[in-house]
Amino acid sequence: MIKVLPGNSPLVLGMPHAGTDVPPAIWKNLNQTGRALADTDWHIHQLYDGLCADVTTVRTPIHRYVIDVNRDPDGNSLYPGANTTGLCPLTDFDGLAIYRNGKVPDETEVARRRRAYHAPYHTALETQLQRVNKLHGFAVLYDCHSIRSHVPFLFEGTLPDFNIGTNNGSTCDPKIEQMTADICQNADGYSSVLNGRFRGGWTTRHYGKPGQGLHVIQMELAQSTYMDEAAPWLYQASKAKALRSHLSQILTALKNWSPA
Repeated sequence: MIKVLPGNSPLVLGMPHAGTDVPPAIWKNLNQTGRALADTDWHIHQLYDGLCADVTTVRTPIHRYVIDVNRDPDGNSLYPGANTTGLCPLTDFDGLAIYRNGKVPDETEVARRRRAYHAPYHTALETQLQRVNKLHGFAVLYDCHSIRSHVPFLFEGTLPDFNIGTNNGSTCDPKIEQMTADICQNADGYSSVLNGRFRGGWTTRHYGKPGQGLHVIQMELAQSTYMDEAAPWLYQASKAKALRSHLSQILTALKNWSPA
């Protein structure tokens, strides 16, 4: 189920929200809002494909409405006090219900999904991080995300193009954070922020242990940088080409980085 493309460099790409698969038993319980799958990290695999040779990629085909593999499996909020969606979301990013009346998953169903979909993704991701760590003495995980640039339920105004998350510098070596931020800041025509609205999801915070050689950084892209932000969510090749040149610089820098 989990799609793993192994490489031998220190760099691993995580793709937790690019999947669109919803099992039939869950699909029948979603309402029309849920079935729109609007909160997909659309085209992320295509956007990053071929940007950097010999990197490892781990992604799940399961949609985040089934279970969000970038959430704490215990259900704790990553952003206390702020609007967000949960482990098994009940609303979309606009705060609208995604399930038919009386069909929301109960605790037993949430536990089943955690075992069936959340745990396998993280087993695969941790396996690859440990493999790479053994090869090089360290590993760098770059967690790939994207979201609409206007989502009033989650944040005010317009989201910057590049949103870098390191949980306030705790999940990676400072040089990784700095060189990524520098590339984004120097990208002509693009805006960027470090540890703004998105400081890194559960994956970033859980695996980011620089003292143990595990360095993690999250990139949340505004979808306006490479696609249409409304259904049918079309990939815009010319926009994507310009963005990919900067993403390639970031991945190449991360791949070539090593602890001093």
